[in-house]
Amino acid sequence: MTATHEIVNPSTEEVIATVPSLGEEETREAIARAVEGFRRWRRVAPGERAKILRAFGSAVAEANEELAQLEVRNSGHTISNARWEAGNVADVISYFSGSVERLSGRQIPVAGGVDITFKEPVGVVGIIVPWNFPMPIASWGFAPALAAGCSVVLKPAELTPLTVMRVAEIGYEAGVPRDVFQVLTGAGSVVGEAIVRDPRVAKIVFTGSTKVGIGIQKLAAEQVKPVTLELGGKSANVVFADADLEKAAATAPYSVFDNAGQDCCARSRLLVQESVYDSFLALFEEAVGKVRVEDPALDSAEMGPLISALQRERVAGYVDESAVLFRGNCPAGRGYWYPPTVIQAKDRSDRALKEEIFGPVVVVQTFRDEEEAVALANDSVYGLSGSIWTSNLGRGLRVARAIESGNLSVNSHSSVRYWTPFGGYKMSGLGRELGPDATDAFCEVKNVFISTDD
Repeated sequence: MTATHEIVNPSTEEVIATVPSLGEEETREAIARAVEGFRRWRRVAPGERAKILRAFGSAVAEANEELAQLEVRNSGHTISNARWEAGNVADVISYFSGSVERLSGRQIPVAGGVDITFKEPVGVVGIIVPWNFPMPIASWGFAPALAAGCSVVLKPAELTPLTVMRVAEIGYEAGVPRDVFQVLTGAGSVVGEAIVRDPRVAKIVFTGSTKVGIGIQKLAAEQVKPVTLELGGKSANVVFADADLEKAAATAPYSVFDNAGQDCCARSRLLVQESVYDSFLALFEEAVGKVRVEDPALDSAEMGPLISALQRERVAGYVDESAVLFRGNCPAGRGYWYPPTVIQAKDRSDRALKEEIFGPVVVVQTFRDEEEAVALANDSVYGLSGSIWTSNLGRGLRVARAIESGNLSVNSHSSVRYWTPFGGYKMSGLGRELGPDATDAFCEVKNVFISTDD
């Protein structure tokens, strides 16, 4: 009999579901089905495969409210965020349905014959998804993989499997074969590790902590198995004196407190030019006080709870009360609540400044000039995202080029669009997801020479 584990609503601490916890043998059996599914799926005509994915995307769009409400209960996301997330899944699937018929090779000029290349699917793809954005991050992996002709075994996080499970069911109803897209619930140390170790799995896509990502890369290296890793972040929000301070301050809370700070793109380091530090901080404090932290099912909610009691304890462990500048509000009582918190960095070695807190905590630093701003922004092992606020377009471009990060915004906090590449520098990961080239990560390029000599 398969073991099970309970799923808890982080807003109420109530058990809302029980799901299977698969073992190694069950995981291996699922991979065997995926191997057979791949053999059939890769032979499906491109037009037909695209048609199935278009139907899948449309069906997810129709189920937007159902999926959003489920995510509110499972993950504690605000309903507005959850609706965007479900919509993002639909958009991502639809976007990559258009790439199926465009996976073309090349004809390369050579002497004595014709040289052509083919893009061929790598095979079974293992996708391991985190608990902070279960729906969209899953689709960033499975949509281009399915479009490329691969089959997928996907392991959601133990805490947040419900929406991905439902998305898979919607896919089956739309025509995706069950052995081509499987969701395997259970412990990462069991199901996840079995997926990575299995030689029949040709490619791994992992989003999560840098520590776990390093372990996965080591396991995959034993088989020279390719990996895409989207890992930690400690992104900087850099505010220059010539910026629109009111706009920068008003938007800054949402760059770090969105999803209760449980976001690898969170701008959890706030760098402010010292000449405007006091005036900016006054505006920022006012903005933080306005963030609505409440029942995430309410349309007015702007931040919900943390995912678990353990995560709340971990976040609190980073906060030295003597360094707290100010806080926002949050509900009392049941639920894993933590208030938006702003702290001052003690020095450049401050643990809260160096490590990914993954909660609603932002650390403030000052800088003198552009050179120091860049040096502070780059003073991190991570390089995933970040923002730059300035009215000087030349400075905005210079600083964006100088900061070691994969995704930067000037005068905004945008990080992810499904039609542009997403990924990090340094210990924030390897490879890129989304955008026009994402399917290439799931293909091998085969070169064929045909002699025309008699």
